[in-house]
Amino acid sequence: MSLRRFQNASTIPSEILGDHLKFRNGRETQNRFLKAALTEILSTYSLEEPKKHGLPTESILNIYDKWGNGKFGMILTSNVLVDPNNLEAAGNAIIFQEGESLERRALFSHWAKLMKKDGALAVMQLSHAGRQTPEFVNPTPWSASDIQLVSAARNTTYGKPKALTTEQVKTEVVDRFVYAAKYAYECGFDGVQLHGAHGYLLSQFTSPTTNKRTDKYGGTIENRQRIILEIYDAIRAEIPPSTGFLVGIKTNSVEFQAERNNIGRCNRNVYSL
Repeated sequence: MSLRRFQNASTIPSEILGDHLKFRNGRETQNRFLKAALTEILSTYSLEEPKKHGLPTESILNIYDKWGNGKFGMILTSNVLVDPNNLEAAGNAIIFQEGESLERRALFSHWAKLMKKDGALAVMQLSHAGRQTPEFVNPTPWSASDIQLVSAARNTTYGKPKALTTEQVKTEVVDRFVYAAKYAYECGFDGVQLHGAHGYLLSQFTSPTTNKRTDKYGGTIENRQRIILEIYDAIRAEIPPSTGFLVGIKTNSVEFQAERNNIGRCNRNVYSL
């Protein structure tokens, strides 16, 4: 990986942004400009029709067509959800086995091609909202524990979550992330970013505020991070580093809440290995 130069300099020359960034698995960016993940909420919403639920629309593809001509080093997608019933918002793009179709695969493949037009690496952000699923989408979403979110943000209310059993952690979370990552790889994306920040499901496991479990996924920091490592290892079992496929995570550093002194709202983007 390229050295980070002038770490302590008061003025950092802008030329460093033109440097390539090489990852240990051989993947390389053409520069250090990155289009960060946003939430466009421009995909279809059809809970009753799985094959029509969470499909990218022309509107979102048009946006990424423009960014794909921007000479970025890396482009991150918006939230792509891995569970059709646990969404960040109605209108998220979704990858899930129950909704598989030729149309979905074609749309996601086209999305990847648009992002890579000018040489950018196309990285899909994979997310599971957990207890941050709007109540009208799902009144009983999954979470690490049954602690309800009370928030006035976007005038949205949230239901009472159900704590995943140990077995469901694998079937409803790990397996879904792995399926979506493999789908992204097959559709031509260069990597995935696990969304482990901003209060979504993975951060609900890592944070002691929302994780009150007493099994192997609760208690110590090692146990609270276990789900992320299991997802990573399971993805790598399907897509080894030799493929050049990146696996990263968006995580937090501080949350500015009483029990959150080591996991938080300040973002860190980390890529593997």
